[in-house]
Amino acid sequence: MTTPMTTISVGQVNKAGLTKNEYRGLPSTLCPGCGHNSIANQIITACYELDIVPENVMKFSGIGCSSKSPAYFLNRSFGFNGLHGRMASLATGAIFADTSVKAIGISGDGDTASIGMGGFKHTVRRNVPMVYIIENNGVYGLTKGQFSATAEVGLNLKHQGINQYMPVDICMEALASNATFVARSFAGDSKQVKELIKAAMSHHGIAVLDIISPCVTFNNEDNAFHSYTWSKDHEAPLHEISYVPKLSEIILQEDFEEGTVREVTLHDGSSVKLKKLEHDYDPTSRWRALQMLEEAQRDDCLVTGLIYLEENRPALTDMYNLVDTPLNRLTETEMRPARPTLDKINAMMF
Repeated sequence: MTTPMTTISVGQVNKAGLTKNEYRGLPSTLCPGCGHNSIANQIITACYELDIVPENVMKFSGIGCSSKSPAYFLNRSFGFNGLHGRMASLATGAIFADTSVKAIGISGDGDTASIGMGGFKHTVRRNVPMVYIIENNGVYGLTKGQFSATAEVGLNLKHQGINQYMPVDICMEALASNATFVARSFAGDSKQVKELIKAAMSHHGIAVLDIISPCVTFNNEDNAFHSYTWSKDHEAPLHEISYVPKLSEIILQEDFEEGTVREVTLHDGSSVKLKKLEHDYDPTSRWRALQMLEEAQRDDCLVTGLIYLEENRPALTDMYNLVDTPLNRLTETEMRPARPTLDKINAMMF
């Protein structure tokens, strides 16, 4: 038997004893209507609903409109705004220094898919335990509207002409680099964005979220792939996303045969009717994820939802014999090698 979860209203405190206002940041200086603001709001809501204490989160960003976003959420969290394209490397070092806090990296399509591509790929292949959000609008908004690496071929922008190059698909790049969590969403789908962020925050390893976030100033023509109009018209959710924290596992006691329907009571007290299909999308199949992204690209379809998940591969920090105390809290005496160790090292030099 499971206990239904309590729904928390905005004015109430969560299990961490905090109100939602305590998860907010500074007022946004981005353009009104920018999708980045919506994403920041969903990060606030996700962390509030997960009862995460803001001081247990560290935020990182690079350069660009997206990289201003960390100022607008979790004002009590540690944050660092780094160099262009260097957010992933900066976050990796900080995560090694303190494994007791959760890392959120906010990047853009330029910060990740252009100057930061090398750092992104290596961070993914190392399975660095962090939430890596790409606020993807297909344009360099901070420098007045040039094409980014994710802009679709044939895109015609007022001051740039026509883009001649095929776009970089961030989810494909993440899968090719063996990411353990890959998802895509659209900033206008606030519920899906929130649930994916909650799932990403609970994943131990790299969690890549490619969120299409329209630039209302430089790239919002109705036929542009990163616009609100096109995204709403072409969005094809893979599945209904709802993150439920780990409680008592719900197990069907009897055989659940293909083609049959079963009603199941969920943790929140609601019920769902399950129909077991013969074929369904499997987010644990890397091959199927790549195939699905290829089909979506060919059909000009914006597929959203959890694209790929692998839970059993160790994260980067699990591969090293780190002490329980975070490295940035060790004293000088604890960090200094013992005299016999130093003598051994010195002897090796001769």
